[in-house]
Amino acid sequence: MKILLVDDEQKFVNMLAKRLALRGIEADVAYTGEEALKKAESAVYDVAVLDIKMPGISGTQLKRKLFTLHPSLNFIFVTGHGAVEKSEADGSEKDIYLSKPLDIDFLIETVQELTQTR
Repeated sequence: MKILLVDDEQKFVNMLAKRLALRGIEADVAYTGEEALKKAESAVYDVAVLDIKMPGISGTQLKRKLFTLHPSLNFIFVTGHGAVEKSEADGSEKDIYLSKPLDIDFLIETVQELTQTR
């Protein structure tokens, strides 16, 4: 299983990648939507964990671009800004929305559920 983690909060996303690695889950890190798109051009991911609010390309805009590259990719959105506004969500019932701080065990369970149902 391979995950793409995208968040402009570098400390948060680096720590998340380390904690996933300790549990045997490979994760690539990107700090911007542009960087994530470059990584997705040369790698295949099972799940993308995207921050909703980022400078430049937002998480929902990034999802649309990543989905074009990899239609089977699963998405988990995270936010540190409380509840997700309807205008921020794109309406896909398959997407998962989580609030920061993330419970690492719940995130792993969610990732495993998403990848097992494919």
